[in-house]
Amino acid sequence: MAEIAIPTRRLPVLPLLAGVLLVGVVLFLGWNLSGPVAYILHLRVVKLAALVLVGAAIGMATVLFQTLTGSRLLTPGIVGFDALFVFLQTLLVVALGGLGYTTLPPMAKFLTETGILIAAALMLFGLLLKNGARDMTRMILAGVILGVLLRGLAELGQRTLDPSAFAVVQQAVFASFTSIPKDQLAIAAAVLAIAAGLAVRLASRMDVAALGEQTARSLGLNYRRTALQALALVAAMTAVSTALVGPITFLGLLAASLAHQVAGTHRHAVVLPAAGLIGAAILVYGQFVFERLLAMQSSLALLVEFAGGLLFLALVLRRQR
Repeated sequence: MAEIAIPTRRLPVLPLLAGVLLVGVVLFLGWNLSGPVAYILHLRVVKLAALVLVGAAIGMATVLFQTLTGSRLLTPGIVGFDALFVFLQTLLVVALGGLGYTTLPPMAKFLTETGILIAAALMLFGLLLKNGARDMTRMILAGVILGVLLRGLAELGQRTLDPSAFAVVQQAVFASFTSIPKDQLAIAAAVLAIAAGLAVRLASRMDVAALGEQTARSLGLNYRRTALQALALVAAMTAVSTALVGPITFLGLLAASLAHQVAGTHRHAVVLPAAGLIGAAILVYGQFVFERLLAMQSSLALLVEFAGGLLFLALVLRRQR
């Protein structure tokens, strides 16, 4: 189809966001750098790469998902993505025991979980594509109910565990950026870079899709194909990020909401990279504050969930007025 030219104003938002992220990167790498510099710097670079990749991927995936669902309250995690990850970890510990779980080959576990998450997401999103936007409500409700069901089964399984195995599950289901294997990080980087590039290429068609299915079709957009491509990218970016570090449900909501606020335009060519930069900056600055300034290791994900939860409630209450 012919590209539709939409007037836009050029804003320096992307260079500014890139500059903010760059400052955070310098602080994260260089703050209190002493001792065996090369070794410490190597560890920090690996963790930094994970923070940037996951933050950017979740931010961009959430923008795509919100455009297709027509709601800025929804994220891929809300419709059951995170619950499936928690259920998988619990099922593995119940089946193998805490010791057996910790001895699983990390790469095989990462690839298996990624494949299961992508397959489950595509199966769920397929409900949306079956009859177009008319099935939007059914898809969302199915995802929410599936998430509740999986969390209930996970809690039931966790009640059968002894304290040591239960501690293994609790450690596995919270997002962590420590001790990420470099081979997994390399695979995740390749997949997420390709997905991010394809998402940016899809930006002009997402501008049209945001007008609604009927309007988009009347303008000549193949809505079904565009939705399928966008949801496949959402599934890939969310699944790889979740399998790599664990679920961070509300990070995408924070990044997408801030991106829409600061972008000054609805064009996805700006909003998508803005959400990616903001998502990466949230994780980099958050990890810097907790790890470097407060000497804390595992509170970042909890803080992101807390802030995202408050934002979700604020958005819901504002729409009710």
